[in-house]
Amino acid sequence: MTFRKNKKVFKAMIIVLCVCSSACVLVGIYALSVNAYVKNYSEKYILSVSEASELEDADCILVLGAGVHGTTLSHMLEDRVNTGIELYNSGAAPKLLMSGDHGREDYDEVNSIKAYAKNKGVPSSDIFMDHAGFSTYESMYRARDVFKAEKIIIVSQKYHLYRALYVARYLGLDAYGVDGQIRNYTVDTNLYNTVREMLARNKDFIYVRFNPEPTYLGDVIPINGNGDLTNDKT
Repeated sequence: MTFRKNKKVFKAMIIVLCVCSSACVLVGIYALSVNAYVKNYSEKYILSVSEASELEDADCILVLGAGVHGTTLSHMLEDRVNTGIELYNSGAAPKLLMSGDHGREDYDEVNSIKAYAKNKGVPSSDIFMDHAGFSTYESMYRARDVFKAEKIIIVSQKYHLYRALYVARYLGLDAYGVDGQIRNYTVDTNLYNTVREMLARNKDFIYVRFNPEPTYLGDVIPINGNGDLTNDKT
């Protein structure tokens, strides 16, 4: 009796393992398919600096935030900002929209970015700050609804542009992207970003279909106005 009972338990365990394995395989195939779809969809909207400079009627260059150390930009963020400034100087768009995390008093991406761009010669009035760009989705949503942008040029590293462009276009923005990578990053950083971004593409692929409001909206600040309206420091 004990042998037969153990045999039944063993068979049940085998069945459960097979079902779980099949489910994992299906989830993996789905995740890889979504990842491939988002990349394929967005690839045609990624331009060089010179190609982006030939676009007509772009409202702004949207630079997506990344890490800062105090007020010092991380290498990835510095590359993005320098690329955004290059696009601005080339006449690709008349305004820069710096979107990032300023959710705490002791952590401020956007003022650090604006200070850097001003030191590079960009007029303060042409630099808008989105203090509540807590995620890629929220940055795109707020660019559309708070800053009333319609046609934008997004600057980030290419691995991130695929998702940013997909979200922006799903939200109705006429969006194009420029790869902001200027220097080489460490192997560990690239691997981490690749894996993280694969998961994030799947998340936002579903997220945009529910279209939730961002953490904050607030008053409308048209991107064709004065960027100093977004200043929160004297």
